[in-house]
Amino acid sequence: MGANKKMKDELIDNLFKAILLLKDIDECYKFFEDLCTIGEIKAMAQRLEVARMLKEGMTYNDITEKTGASTATISRIKRFLHYGADGYNIILERLKQQEKES
Repeated sequence: MGANKKMKDELIDNLFKAILLLKDIDECYKFFEDLCTIGEIKAMAQRLEVARMLKEGMTYNDITEKTGASTATISRIKRFLHYGADGYNIILERLKQQEKES
């Protein structure tokens, strides 16, 4: 499955191009601090962690306990892991590979 055609537009393309220009974690912190609220950033980080934990086979109870995510959020992320655009799987594989190389 590819990117959601409903989501694609010029403004979103420009946002993603800007993100791809960030060179390191420090630049990411600066950009996202200006772009998003702390709550939005933490919610995105939580979703990525939930996806990672699901891929590792952890239970909903363990995930909720560690991340504070609701079972509805966990269920939605699980659905995207299996039937989404493959975004979680791509980035989780790259993060795992980067960890092995470090």
